[in-house]
Amino acid sequence: MALLTTGKPFIKALESNGAIAVRMPLEGGFEGRYERRLKAAGYETMKLTARGLGDLSSYLTAVHGVRPPHLGKKTVGSGAAVGYTYFIPPALTYRLESVSPKAKGMVLWLIEGHILSHQELSYLVSLPGIEPRTKVVVEVGGDRQFSWEPLANLI
Repeated sequence: MALLTTGKPFIKALESNGAIAVRMPLEGGFEGRYERRLKAAGYETMKLTARGLGDLSSYLTAVHGVRPPHLGKKTVGSGAAVGYTYFIPPALTYRLESVSPKAKGMVLWLIEGHILSHQELSYLVSLPGIEPRTKVVVEVGGDRQFSWEPLANLI
């Protein structure tokens, strides 16, 4: 097993496909190495967990409303007593606005991607076409060695 890797085949696969699925040993450590290789190649990374994201397109690219737990404080008036809706900016689009002009783009790295549905995976495959400065890496499971394949192969 090589202790040092350049990561060039990984970066080429990511650039050519736009979205890839990765499998790695469950001990961890490999994602940090490849994340450093991406940063050295000129990409900025955004790490998220796939759990609890909800609607991916709204969360990543559109302003969307959330209702935090009301904790006993409900709205008063003629509307439903479910609490106020707060609107928050899109996570990915907001980060893309502040990306350095020297950077190649943003890599969205999703951990625990095995819980995503086929519809959500197909959206992630199409995301680099919608926003060309974005690349997607989804961790889909464990393996004995770090391996990757195009995310479109899983659909």
